[in-house]
Amino acid sequence: MNAPQRITAEYVLPLKWSDEAGVAELTDYLHRLVQWIDVTVVDGSDPDLFAAHAAAWGDAVRHVPVAVRAGANGKVRGVLTGIAAARHERIVLADDDVRYDAAALARVVAALADADLVKPQNHFRPLPWHARWDTGRTLINRALGGDYPGTYGVRRSALTATGGYDAGVLFENLEMERTVRAGGGRVRALHDLYVVRRPPSIRHFLGQRVRQAYDSLAQPGRLVAELAILPALLLARRRRAVLAALAGAAIVIGEVGRRRGGGARVFPPTAALWAPAWVLERGVTAWAALILRARGGVRYAGDRLSRAATSNRILRARHAPARAQY
Repeated sequence: MNAPQRITAEYVLPLKWSDEAGVAELTDYLHRLVQWIDVTVVDGSDPDLFAAHAAAWGDAVRHVPVAVRAGANGKVRGVLTGIAAARHERIVLADDDVRYDAAALARVVAALADADLVKPQNHFRPLPWHARWDTGRTLINRALGGDYPGTYGVRRSALTATGGYDAGVLFENLEMERTVRAGGGRVRALHDLYVVRRPPSIRHFLGQRVRQAYDSLAQPGRLVAELAILPALLLARRRRAVLAALAGAAIVIGEVGRRRGGGARVFPPTAALWAPAWVLERGVTAWAALILRARGGVRYAGDRLSRAATSNRILRARHAPARAQY
């Protein structure tokens, strides 16, 4: 079999680790990646871990520290550092748990020929119980518009024209999408392009529940719907009937998301059955997120973030000059 053609693009991977538990598996992945594409790892880990990563990866990848200092969201600062250092116009941004194959990587880069930001679809492999639970969220998002993956393709010029995007918000993917659109860029969702994502630890999964709900504060319509779930159940006279109806609707919506874009290829037949569990979770955590907002925001990496994302109205006004030149 012929080796895949080398891709003219940059793969930017921001990370900040507190231990070396996954370094061997990530190293194997990076060694595969560099056969297809130039790789830059932006490493915000402490000095000892940074040195250990440098030793593990050697000259296989370009390994740099975070250079952007403004903003409490370390992931955004890592992304902006990588974009500034990129050697190519077309960039693939990916979290440290994303695992591309050569074909998916090539398709994301190719899609940037007529788009400024490209979003594929992540799916978990393997599938422990908590990954199945979170897949319920993914399927509902797919059915109702689109999911927010841990990886994007982006044109460097689209974000340099806007001066990057705000590193002071929690929902960084939504902030990036809104910023690219506000600057006149085109965002394209590839609902049928599936990229593997490794599931988090159970501890990390549990720690994400309220933080993910906090993202809805940037989407008022969605927030209102999520806040309505718990009162609807508590105030209903026929609570079991309402619960059954809610669960049935969640399964139907989840199944629509599972089948969209040929998703049945990667999402198992039982995936939508987990959607009711996630909906009930969100009915509780949406209220917890609202309480945190009233108390000043959600804790993130030792800091506190009050804003989920910037509104479209503010971003359009802020980036009108970039849009006019586009």
